[in-house]
Amino acid sequence: MVKEFEGKNQWTVILGSSSGLGLATAKKLAQHGLNLCLVYRARKSDTTKIQTTFQTIATENSVELLEFNLDFVKPENRTLVCDALTQKSVRVLVHSVAKGNLKPMIANKARTLQNDDFHLTIESMGISLYDWTKSLFDNNRFAAEASIVSFTSEGNKKAWPNYAAVSAAKATLEAITRNLALEFAPHGIHANCIEAGVTDTASLRMIPGSEKLIEHTKKRNPNKRLTTPEDVANVVYLLSKDEARWINGAVIPVNGGEHLS
Repeated sequence: MVKEFEGKNQWTVILGSSSGLGLATAKKLAQHGLNLCLVYRARKSDTTKIQTTFQTIATENSVELLEFNLDFVKPENRTLVCDALTQKSVRVLVHSVAKGNLKPMIANKARTLQNDDFHLTIESMGISLYDWTKSLFDNNRFAAEASIVSFTSEGNKKAWPNYAAVSAAKATLEAITRNLALEFAPHGIHANCIEAGVTDTASLRMIPGSEKLIEHTKKRNPNKRLTTPEDVANVVYLLSKDEARWINGAVIPVNGGEHLS
């Protein structure tokens, strides 16, 4: 395997790295020599297992590792991570955040979606992409050529039950990405969203009715299977390469053709 980033002191910062798309991306980018700055939020009971997984990835691929279990929305925590990246060069920023509210708008007994649910979800899953980009940029942490990648979903434009707040956050994420692509391009930074197909992750399982969605997707997808985290991580890697620098401001479907029907 070609390790094109090996020995270049280049790093990836992955927000939401402990499982799913974020973890798969960490594994893929480490295989190609990018050092890992992994930011996540987990319970203390899960921390040891997560840290062991991170260390295994770093050791097997001979890359450096920084890991932070913290609330990534707080400004002081962004400062903490930026300080840890002093004299380091961020080649790829990956936004893989799944922190939001999945509540119905109308329900007889269950709690319904409230105004503050929208605010929390949009802040975490949308606006935080800008906050982290700006912090890294203002502190001169980006490499001369850098890639920003965030993960959206088909729910950004389709109405799914209980998904309103997340859908609004994904729409925000895509709007911010387009403007990052426009305004940061003169500085060698390109930004894109990956619209991943339905992927069997812990986040998906939290959506009410996810089992029916999985069943429907397997019939709908031309490949008769779900998207895997590795499918998505492969495209993050492609976007990190020099050859992809002219891809900018795009929402890229990574779903095996799932969107065709």
